[in-house]
Amino acid sequence: MKKKLITIAAVGLLAAPLTYAQTANVTIYGHINLDMDFVSSATDSSLGERQRVSSNVSRIGIKGTESLGGGLNAIFQIESQFGGDTGGNPGTLGTRDTFLGLQGDWGTVKVGYMLTPYNNIHSYFGNAPTYLASILRTGALWAQAGPSKTEGSFDARLGNSIRYDSPKMGGFRGAALYSTDEAPGDNGWVGSLGLFYDDAGLQVGFAYETNQGYRAKNANDQALTFAVGYDFGFIRPALVYEYLEYEVNGGKLKRDMFGGSITVPIGSGKLYGVILHADKGKGAPPGESVGALRAGGKTDATLYEISYTYHLSKRTSVYAGYIYIDNNDNANYTFSHNGNVGTERGVAQQGLILGMVHNF
Repeated sequence: MKKKLITIAAVGLLAAPLTYAQTANVTIYGHINLDMDFVSSATDSSLGERQRVSSNVSRIGIKGTESLGGGLNAIFQIESQFGGDTGGNPGTLGTRDTFLGLQGDWGTVKVGYMLTPYNNIHSYFGNAPTYLASILRTGALWAQAGPSKTEGSFDARLGNSIRYDSPKMGGFRGAALYSTDEAPGDNGWVGSLGLFYDDAGLQVGFAYETNQGYRAKNANDQALTFAVGYDFGFIRPALVYEYLEYEVNGGKLKRDMFGGSITVPIGSGKLYGVILHADKGKGAPPGESVGALRAGGKTDATLYEISYTYHLSKRTSVYAGYIYIDNNDNANYTFSHNGNVGTERGVAQQGLILGMVHNF
């Protein structure tokens, strides 16, 4: 009898953790994205060229949910980037979206380090996974994605953030984020809003972001983007427009950007093409600049890119692409990811890429 009681007690102790584990759903995920880059200046051979293996934001993460009852869930995520090309680097835990939050029928609230709604609109223009994290990244012109937030970028992951995402209602969903700069003596903050529609092949996105005293004290910057795409099945065209405005000495530095993309399914893959044009900087004295955006004549640039991604399976793809950034005489836009060759004004940049990505 005593042996039976001991056995029942032991089973009870072992069963308790198992019951708890069933309510906490934890997943390990990530992807490895490696390529061979051939980058050079298309108009000035003295700047040389580079051949390299690049790790395009290869990452690993842990995420999970726990049911709290009544349709309420606790959620968490810890995501980190690693150097698939060199090993380890950057090697710091939580370098990408990392947060804790609550989720219910009313939406999702997250607190931590994460992307803004302004960034989320990129997928409404072109949403293949390999395009957002290599030299093919459209952020070379769009949102000034290369510089940091303190240098005027509107495509940045922000710490000290609180974000709300609404549930999808009739194809619509909204998102809002607030981030505060906790540097001593600085009260800068960022506010980002997004409104998105996705239904029956039509995708429409609108996003607005303001940086209040974040880039510099008393400097208030703002950005607005609109993107629309429609999937006809055999082809998906898309359009984008962006307006940037920075407070600088002598005025407000402004810029318009517009462009189009096209995605064509071919076999087991997709052909993708993009043209973006960043107009000249205006509204401020010539020479005033924030990031690559500069005021004055001949400060415009045009980006051209074409690529093809072939899906070997649901998780593994290979891709190839070419990008060309045509800078006018006083412009110096360059790749927003994985560096560049030369930053002199008026120098065109080009790159050829051959890569492979595996999701797990």
